[in-house]
Amino acid sequence: MRTQVAIVGAGPAGLVLAHLLRAAGIESVVIERRTRDYVEGRVRAGVLEQGTVAALARLGLDRRLRAEGLVHTGTNLAMDGGIVRIDMADLTGGGAVTIYGQQEVMRDLFDAAETHGMPIVFGAEDVRLHDIDGASPSVSYRTAAGVQHLACDVVAGCDGSHGICRHFVPEAVRKTFERVYPFGWLGILAEVPPAAPELIYASHANGFALSSMRSPTRSRYYIQCGIDERIEDWPDDRFWDELCLRLGPEIAAGVVRGPAFEKSIAPLRSFVGEPMRHGRLFLAGDAAHSVPPTGAKGMNLAVSDVLMLAEALEDFFVRNDQSGLDGYSARALARVWKAERFSWWFTGLTHRFPEATGFDRRMQVAEFAYLRTSRAAQTALAENYIGLPLDPAAGRPSTEARA
Repeated sequence: MRTQVAIVGAGPAGLVLAHLLRAAGIESVVIERRTRDYVEGRVRAGVLEQGTVAALARLGLDRRLRAEGLVHTGTNLAMDGGIVRIDMADLTGGGAVTIYGQQEVMRDLFDAAETHGMPIVFGAEDVRLHDIDGASPSVSYRTAAGVQHLACDVVAGCDGSHGICRHFVPEAVRKTFERVYPFGWLGILAEVPPAAPELIYASHANGFALSSMRSPTRSRYYIQCGIDERIEDWPDDRFWDELCLRLGPEIAAGVVRGPAFEKSIAPLRSFVGEPMRHGRLFLAGDAAHSVPPTGAKGMNLAVSDVLMLAEALEDFFVRNDQSGLDGYSARALARVWKAERFSWWFTGLTHRFPEATGFDRRMQVAEFAYLRTSRAAQTALAENYIGLPLDPAAGRPSTEARA
């Protein structure tokens, strides 16, 4: 079997890339270790940057998104009883985010892939990459039918933080940068209306809390917890009590309690692997980087990666121009590090760190006070929250020259 681009991983990065390549007339095959139900059912992010929404609209994948997504023109920060609203629309000239769960995005991507007959191999075990240093790489994997070989021109590693692709970048050239946070997020989903019409990020003496939603009737709430805590330690009543305490009485008055039908604890870390390209292997999404969920950049970064990669691949296959592929890693990393900075800053502002001193706490209070009164500080937050534009492709010919 042969294709132009072998995509390892059927998460957001892999599926969006496959749709972008199809739109450009470029062949691809997606190889996924899990089943569709498993990939689609993972509970993940729910805040889409405006660039992500625009990309899905460009691909014609926004019918349900437009009908069911909740457009938010503002977000809110609360600390010690004080609340400040960040008016993103006013501060950025109309910017907004859309609340639409990753599960729904994946459903739309898979449904459209079936409609268009896009090849996706599920249940692929023992995936291995071969000859990525040359012009004719390949991917091998095992299914119920035996070992399969897929020849290709390019491999896109979109297999997430636990995938195998990043490990095919040789250790001699691979650099990793990591910050592991000393806490996690305990999150629940409940079929109850949200406490407020917009997200609220709250900082309390007991730790961080987030009031969010998936729909007008489904709420998503989080609280900061210890990394050694267990879900069993948090029965529903204890969670609701702690959430309301951290949100404060004004916000807690709007909380509707109900049984949690999903409950999980996620560790927090910042991670970047450089470079995002080696030979004919190109990494995208969590295969190359991870961010703490504060600020909701994970899935959005995956989409921005593959937008850049698809553009470079179109230059390569359609125009015989390799400059975009050569510049992909540097271009993608420029945006990745800005998102890492924002997620790190936002996490530091809103969470309580076990090792924090009185000085550190005073810095949090001062930062919040500055945000409350400074339009410039609010604008910086709003610009990052709705999503920074893609960085221009340095060193590539202009659009006119490539036409």
